[in-house]
Amino acid sequence: MIRHTVAFRLKHPLGSAAEHDFLRAACALAKIEGVQKFECLRQTSGKNSFTFGLSMEFADEAAYFFYSGHPEHTAFVQQRWIPEVAEFMELDYVAYAP
Repeated sequence: MIRHTVAFRLKHPLGSAAEHDFLRAACALAKIEGVQKFECLRQTSGKNSFTFGLSMEFADEAAYFFYSGHPEHTAFVQQRWIPEVAEFMELDYVAYAP
């Protein structure tokens, strides 16, 4: 299992229609085959400058790479993410077994 997460801050004003439209478009990524446990999250901590997060899981590396290269994901990155996200941090996890 791979857990893909990204914390981000948008260029749009908080609560704006543009912010809402971006988040709605981001949530549509949940429909891509292989995406599991998709969540769109609002940051509540003041410990960093990020305001939102996305989290999803993939059964395996093949499902993760299918998502990463999927035309809907790559179009979202080019047409929405790059122009509208001010900053982000991406983290991908697998379970740690000591």
